[in-house]
Amino acid sequence: MTMSQQNQWDSSVAFIFAMIGAAVGLGNIWRFSYVLYSNGGGSFFIPYLVAIAIMGIPFLILEYGVGFTFKQSFSKIMRKINPKFEIIAWFLVIFVFIVTIYYMVILSWDLVYLASSFTFSWGADAAQYFTSTVGGSSNLSNASFLLIPTTVGVIILWVVLWFIAHRNVDKGIGKVSKVLIPVLFVIMGFIIIYALTLPGAEIGINTLLTPDWTKLMDVNIWLAAFAQIIFSLSMGQAIAITYASYLPENSKLINNVFIVVASNSLFEICTAFGVFSILGYMSFTNGTPMVQLITEGTGLIFIVFPMIFNIMGPIGRIIAPLLFLAILFAGITSALGFFEPMLNTTTDKLGWSRKRTATVLVIIGCIFSLILTSGISSYLVSIIDTFVNEFGILILIAVQCIVFAWFYGIDKFLPALNGLSVINVGRIWKFVIKYLLPCILVVIWVVGMFKLFSTAKTFEIIVDLAIIILVTVFAIFLNRVRPANE
Repeated sequence: MTMSQQNQWDSSVAFIFAMIGAAVGLGNIWRFSYVLYSNGGGSFFIPYLVAIAIMGIPFLILEYGVGFTFKQSFSKIMRKINPKFEIIAWFLVIFVFIVTIYYMVILSWDLVYLASSFTFSWGADAAQYFTSTVGGSSNLSNASFLLIPTTVGVIILWVVLWFIAHRNVDKGIGKVSKVLIPVLFVIMGFIIIYALTLPGAEIGINTLLTPDWTKLMDVNIWLAAFAQIIFSLSMGQAIAITYASYLPENSKLINNVFIVVASNSLFEICTAFGVFSILGYMSFTNGTPMVQLITEGTGLIFIVFPMIFNIMGPIGRIIAPLLFLAILFAGITSALGFFEPMLNTTTDKLGWSRKRTATVLVIIGCIFSLILTSGISSYLVSIIDTFVNEFGILILIAVQCIVFAWFYGIDKFLPALNGLSVINVGRIWKFVIKYLLPCILVVIWVVGMFKLFSTAKTFEIIVDLAIIILVTVFAIFLNRVRPANE
C-alpha cells in the first residue's frame, strides 16, 4: 500500500473543501480587487475569463489527472517518468515550502491585527502602527531587532499548522477545511452584503467596474490576467497533484475542477465588490479621492482598512474582527496546501512517519519565519514573494506541462479524467497543455524576469541569489538521498 493510499480523503467533499481552501487565500482578498481596478476595470473580465478557460481549468485538470493516476508523491511521480526529472520535483516543492515560510509571517501580521481589532490599538496612525509594531519598513538598519508581536504570532501559527498537518490528511486538513471554508464564506458574505449598503458604496463599485476598453489592446493586461489565475488557483505548485493523489477511486475529477474554479472566482469577485464598497464609503465620508485609497496587499488590509474602521462607529467594532478572522481562516487553509507537497514528498522519500516529518519541517520552517520577523519584515516578505513566484514557480509550471504532456504522454491521463466525469476532455485540452500553455507561461516568465531584475536593488538581488543557492543545495541533497524503500 502506497503512502497516498494510507492517507485518503473520506469523500470528494473533503477534497473539494481542501482544494478551495488551498486556492482561496490572501491573494483573493487583497490582490484581485486591485488587479481588476488597475487593468481596465470591467473590461478586465474578458481576459480574466479567457485565462480561466485556456489556462486555469486545463492545467488543474492535468494536475488532478496526474495525482489521481500515479497516487504517489510528486518526487516519485517525476522519478517514475524519468529518474533525471526527480530534481525538478524537489526544486518545486522547496520553492512552495518557502511560500509557506513567508506566508506564516503574513498570517502573523493578521493575527496581531485580529487581537488589536477588539480595542483598535492601532490608534489614529495605522501606517505608523504597522511599521513600528507589526511589519517593519524597508530601512535596513531596522534588521537588527525583532517585532515581538509578529514573532510570537509566527510561533503560535506554526504550532497550529503542526497540530493540523501531522495528522492523517482526512482527519487533519479534511476536517479543518470542512469547518473553516464554510465559515469563511459566511463571514465574507456578511461583510460584503453590509459593505454594499454603506453610503458611498456605489462610488467604489463604479470606480472598480468602469471599463477601459482600450486596455484590451495592451498585452500587459492579458499577462496580468494569466498571472492572477496562476496565483489565485495556486497552479502548478504540486498542491493539486498531492491532494488528488489522496482521492478515492470513484472520483469525478473534471467535475471537481469546475467546482473549485467557480468557487474561487466567485469568492474573489464578490470580495472585490465588498472591498471597493468600503473604500467608496471612506471616500464619501472623508472626501478622500478614491485614487488615494486604492492599494493592494498589506497597504490595503493593514493600513487603509484600519483607517476606515476608525470612522465606522460601533459597526466597525464588529466588521474589523470578522475581516481579520476571515483572512486568518483563508490563510490557514492555504498554508496547509503550501505545506503539504513538501510534507508528502519528504515523508515518502525518507520513509519517516507523517508526524516525524511534519515536526522536522515545522521546526525548520518556524526558524526561517522568525528571521523574517525583524524590523524589515514586510520588505523581506515582499522580495521573497515576488522572486519565488515570478522566477521559480512560474517557469516550473511550464516545465511540468512539457514533462507530463511530452515525456510521459498526455493521452495516458484521459481514462482517469473522462471515466466518471460529466464533462470530458479531448483534442482541444491536449493542444492547450502541449502547445499553448507552455508558450504563454514562458512569455509571462520572460516579461516578469525583465521587470524584476531591471528594477531590483542590490539588497534585493542578494536575497534572490541567497534563495537560489539554498533551493539548489537542498534540492540536490534531497534528490541524491536514496529512497527509503530501495
